[in-house]
Amino acid sequence: MRFSFATLPRPGSNGRGILFMLLAIFCFTLMDSQVKGMVDRYPAPMLVWIRFTGQLVLVVILLRGRFFTHLRSRYPAIHLARAVTQIGATALFFTSLAYIGLAEATALIDVNPVLITLGAALFLGEKLGPRRLFGVVAALIGALIVIRPGAGIFTPAALLPLAGAVFYAANALITRWIGPKESAWTAMAYTSVICTALASLTLPFVWVPILPADLPIFALIGTLGTIAQLCIIRAFTLAEASSVAPFAYVGILFAAFWGIVLFDTYPDRWTVLGALVIVAAGLYVWHRETRAQRSDPQAKA
Repeated sequence: MRFSFATLPRPGSNGRGILFMLLAIFCFTLMDSQVKGMVDRYPAPMLVWIRFTGQLVLVVILLRGRFFTHLRSRYPAIHLARAVTQIGATALFFTSLAYIGLAEATALIDVNPVLITLGAALFLGEKLGPRRLFGVVAALIGALIVIRPGAGIFTPAALLPLAGAVFYAANALITRWIGPKESAWTAMAYTSVICTALASLTLPFVWVPILPADLPIFALIGTLGTIAQLCIIRAFTLAEASSVAPFAYVGILFAAFWGIVLFDTYPDRWTVLGALVIVAAGLYVWHRETRAQRSDPQAKA
């Protein structure tokens, strides 16, 4: 899943920030495609454990002697909440891949930007104007187009990425609050430790023997997830959040591409239509907020 840590960007660095965002989304969707190929052989909780264990190993290697230093925090309870929401979003999304296509799952979890807007109004005191509310409703309509309840093809599994979007939005709201107060590496270290520990609790109940031939893919899953997280951090360090955030929707295109290339699975026209509605709603909310911030930093759309 995707998390940002915004700092003040350097002038003229938006282009590099966008490139890092695109690389992050590329890595995330490629990781998801590898998980999609494994869910028939390994339980989703085990794949979640592999994803975060790989991240923990790489973060320890990257930080070396500074790892425990970055575990010092004034907000351990907040980091625990962040980790719980992150592993919740990841587990729900990975589980959904056993039942629905990669493009469909990605489109559904990508309703999270408008859920973040709604959550910011409910929990952070931001104003929920009619335009923002319209964006929220439009995104949910797009999600209904994708899952088509009552059309004979709907399964309850289609609700999993939507639930994952709720967890993701909660994580983003927590990150928005704590981001300016803590180092990005502190968040990475805490997330790696807590998510790995929580995922490990499920192993006695879901463990199946790992085939040696699958070890490189498991290593790839952990590596891609870590690289994507680091690229997200770099993107929001180099560029303004308003410049790079819309490019996260490229993930729907990447997911459709991996589904076609790796699984010969093509999204149907209703999935494409629903995804377009979700993207349009998210871009509309982003556009209104950006205009409001530029005209009046205190204004709300």
